[in-house]
Amino acid sequence: MANELEALIRQIVSEIDGAKGNTTQYSAPHTSSTPNTAVVDRVVTIEDYPISKKHPEWINLGQGRDLSHITMDNVMAGHITMDDLKISPSILKAQGQIAKAGGRDQIELNFSRAAEMTKVSDKRLLEMYNALRPYRSSKQELLDIASELDGLGAPICANFVREAAENYERRKKLKGDN
Repeated sequence: MANELEALIRQIVSEIDGAKGNTTQYSAPHTSSTPNTAVVDRVVTIEDYPISKKHPEWINLGQGRDLSHITMDNVMAGHITMDDLKISPSILKAQGQIAKAGGRDQIELNFSRAAEMTKVSDKRLLEMYNALRPYRSSKQELLDIASELDGLGAPICANFVREAAENYERRKKLKGDN
C-alpha cells in the first residue's frame, strides 16, 4: 500500500512538472549540513522550476539525508519527522525568485512572507494567527506582535500586523469593539 501511494504521489508530481521560459537570474541555495538551511551561491532562473525535480540536492533533511529519504516506508517507520518536512526559508525565497522571474511579483512577496514565518515557532504562529482574528486583540497587543516580528527579522509580517491593527481600529474590530 505504501509503495502504491508513493508511486501515485510521484506520478502526480511528474505530471505537474513544467513552467519554462523567463531566464531572469537570482541567487539560489545549496545544501548545508544543518537541516532546512542553505547558503546562497548560484543563480536561479525559471528553468530551475520545480526545485524538487531539478535540484533535489538543495533540499537537506540533515544527518546527511536528502530528499530521496522521504519515502512512505521511512515515514511509516518513523524515520522522517515533521521537522524533516519543514521547508527552509532559502527554498521559499528561491521559489519566490522563480515566481518573480515568471512575472508573478505577488507570489514572490507571498513566498518572502512565508520565509519570514519560518522564524516563528509553530505554537507562537498559531497564537499570532488567533490574535489577528477580529475582536481578539487590542491595538496595542497587535502592535506588540508586530514589534516581536521585527525582532525576529520578519519585517514583511510585522508590517502586515501593523496594517491589520490600523484597519481593525478604523473598522471597529478590536477587542472590546463588539
